[in-house]
Amino acid sequence: MRPSNFQTPEGVPHPKLIKSFVRRTGRTTTGQAKALAEIGPRFMLPYQASLADWLDAAAPPLILEIGFGMGEATAHIASLMPEKNFLCCEVHDPGVGALLKRIGEQSLTNIRIIAHDAVEVIDQMLPLQCLDGVHIFFPDPWHKKRHNKRRLIQTPLVTKLTQRLKPGGYLHCATDWQPYAEQILQVLSEQPLLKNSAALGHPELAGCAPKPHYRPLTKFENRGIKLGHGVWDVVFERV
Repeated sequence: MRPSNFQTPEGVPHPKLIKSFVRRTGRTTTGQAKALAEIGPRFMLPYQASLADWLDAAAPPLILEIGFGMGEATAHIASLMPEKNFLCCEVHDPGVGALLKRIGEQSLTNIRIIAHDAVEVIDQMLPLQCLDGVHIFFPDPWHKKRHNKRRLIQTPLVTKLTQRLKPGGYLHCATDWQPYAEQILQVLSEQPLLKNSAALGHPELAGCAPKPHYRPLTKFENRGIKLGHGVWDVVFERV
């Protein structure tokens, strides 16, 4: 539910058209609930008018992750890059609890979570050129053609993200649905301030990038690979 004090940003289409998430059912385990109660207050940020105070206190670089699922990849990447801060948006309570549990188990200190729609977080809380990177891994592909309009990676969102990336920052998307990978390539290629980091040197990947070293193979991805599914990474940089 949208907060009672929410106001649609001037010049932005009504945000209900595209959300960064789909409500999923799922049971929060005892361990996840304990992490939410005990660790959540330290590592969760409220949805509010601005992140300015936290951004001033947090040392760059800052990576935004949209939709981290159960947090497996997020925790792995954060552990590999302790010098970076990760701001992660997810509304699924079991997923938030699972990531908090990983944070506690791995003694991670460089992750903060906002349990709110990422599109509204971007609109309301993130100033221009505050991000060094954006991760969007395996967003819902909306396989049926009539549902393609619900896909997250479309021009309005990419424009917002591009505006909030610093020059030299990157946008990394990964999907296991080839038609969605093709759409992502097209949408990102149409942004004049983005360039494809894989445009040269990897013609065999048709514009996609080799899997960056930091993105792990998750259980979900390994299962798909065993079934013969492909995975496509798309990485563009802000010029």
